[in-house]
Amino acid sequence: MTPKRIILLRHGESEANVDHEVYARVPDWKIALTATGVAQAREAGRKIAELVGGESFGVFSSPYLRTIQTKEAMLEGMGRPPVFDYQDPELREQEYGNTPPPDVNYARHRARKEFGMFFYRFAEGESCADVYDRMAIFMDTLFRRFERADCPDNVILVSHGLAIKCFLARWYHWPVTIFDETKTLPNCHISVMTNLDTACPNRSARYALSEPFEETPYMNLNVQQER
Repeated sequence: MTPKRIILLRHGESEANVDHEVYARVPDWKIALTATGVAQAREAGRKIAELVGGESFGVFSSPYLRTIQTKEAMLEGMGRPPVFDYQDPELREQEYGNTPPPDVNYARHRARKEFGMFFYRFAEGESCADVYDRMAIFMDTLFRRFERADCPDNVILVSHGLAIKCFLARWYHWPVTIFDETKTLPNCHISVMTNLDTACPNRSARYALSEPFEETPYMNLNVQQER
């Protein structure tokens, strides 16, 4: 049966969130959380624990260091282990290329703003459209979990700002124009997708998003079902 909730958690504050030049020195997947980021993740875990109460939960996470650290601190805050704890590379962040020099990195991000966020592809990296396609692949994994008799009441996805935005855009079929206008989630933001059809099995259930992103005026687009 489909879970009661799909909970999306962006990683806590990372070293690169504080200093963007870290991207020129450290591979993206090795960038760690700051002490503030760990504290944010632990607090997010306490909030999620209040939300789910005694209900069961499982976790899918990106294999990047900052998301693994976020998941571990979140579980500390929750105070109990999940039914399952899987890393899935499909939940990784958009690939920006292999540690470019700071001036190149800044130039690429400026070019993306001018070109359009969704379709701009980073050299040696991905476009958001590529990440969107990855999310469709991940959803097959998610739906197979839904079809299992031991599917928990809640499924938590620990991922990245753009990856979560692509997941929601794919799930709710947001137009590209909405994607480009929608802000990225702040660190350790919790978004909750609540099942409106608890008696409906498998992937046909509809999920209402608690709120999309800050200042996003498209609430009517957030209750469509995945197809």
